[in-house]
Amino acid sequence: MGYITRQGADSPLHVKSKYFAVAIVRMVKQNNDWRVNSLFQQILRSGTSIHANVRESEFAQSPPDFITKLTISLKEANETKGWLEVLYEAGCLDESTFCNLHPLCKELIAILVASIKTAKNNNQ
Repeated sequence: MGYITRQGADSPLHVKSKYFAVAIVRMVKQNNDWRVNSLFQQILRSGTSIHANVRESEFAQSPPDFITKLTISLKEANETKGWLEVLYEAGCLDESTFCNLHPLCKELIAILVASIKTAKNNNQ
């Protein structure tokens, strides 16, 4: 049996990362500009990877594995935040979409940082 954590399916991190992944998918589906399609594919990968790694962390094999999965989620969240900023500043995202997704991404980063810190402290 894997290392099951308190980060269950009803945790704020799980719920928010899933909501964010769905929002990213919907945003990418609305992109009709083939010239920036590769950028939207990048944000699709990083934005949905956050939730995928959060889900993987739920059944991590050990505390270090749990921390690794959350750290990967954090890196993906930071990358996604960067892509949101680039796409917005390049005029590829409207203000409403940016103002909805950017704060949520920053919130996910804050939750991930706190979760990693707590997990590291509990693992000592």
